[in-house]
Amino acid sequence: MHEPEKVTARGLTNLFIVYLVWGSTYLAIRVAVRPGAGVPPFTLGFGRTLVAGALLLIWGFLRKGAVRPTRRELAVFAGSGLLLWTGANGMVAWAEQRIDSSFAAVLIATTPLWTVAIESIMDRRKPPAKVWVALLVGFAGTVVLSAPKLRADNSGDFLSIFVLILAPLTWALGTLLQRRNPSQLPARVSAGYQLIFAAMGFAVLMLLAGEGMPRPTPEALLAWVYLIVFGSIFAFTAFVSMVRELPTSLAMTYAYVNPVIAVFLGAWLLSEALTIPTLIGSGLVLLGVVGVFKGRSPGS
Repeated sequence: MHEPEKVTARGLTNLFIVYLVWGSTYLAIRVAVRPGAGVPPFTLGFGRTLVAGALLLIWGFLRKGAVRPTRRELAVFAGSGLLLWTGANGMVAWAEQRIDSSFAAVLIATTPLWTVAIESIMDRRKPPAKVWVALLVGFAGTVVLSAPKLRADNSGDFLSIFVLILAPLTWALGTLLQRRNPSQLPARVSAGYQLIFAAMGFAVLMLLAGEGMPRPTPEALLAWVYLIVFGSIFAFTAFVSMVRELPTSLAMTYAYVNPVIAVFLGAWLLSEALTIPTLIGSGLVLLGVVGVFKGRSPGS
């Protein structure tokens, strides 16, 4: 499938929604699954995807638009839902029981590199050198941004780190599966089906892991609701629309911007200090995003 020939205003709007909302979800996941919060990770994913998926499909039916997928579309929805949510997001939630959210954000920031690399192999073509440089600059920015936090926290759980290395690969595969098999259904309906399939996957993981009934603290419950409404319904619908409308290298820059958003939200809401590494890292991330904009082929 060819990439979109031009950047649309709607595509950029959806990209900025993903920038902002998913920048806060690492913190929300950590609040929900940290020790003592009372929410097992796969139970968190099950409740999040089931409720969000059901609401999106109900919304689609009430709007009386197209809601019935073909068999091929159902297969794509199942594959992408399991890869994106049960796989990638489930791994992040499991790892964040032991790993700090900023560390998770840095490792997930490799998603654009995986996506562009896999797509290049599939298309048998090389992206422009400027795009690769911009992607690497953006990733360097996330490392600089989170370096002080990484040094301060205990991030020695190597199994969790390994899981967080696999998560971006899984997300990249799910993203490309969607891009190369576009659905004719509205984005909200497509997102709803994917989330329902993801909930089925999480249900299996809940049983295999032997997770008990959740007993969330008030903070964990609030984080859970936030993840359902904003992280799954609002932002994932924007993501599904975004990957249809923007070049891959541009769409995936959200993985670099999310850690920046997380840091500045912490400074704004929690009065956390903005350090020199914070400012330098944020500048590198923004430079990388600008480089992706400018480094795409002239025809795009």
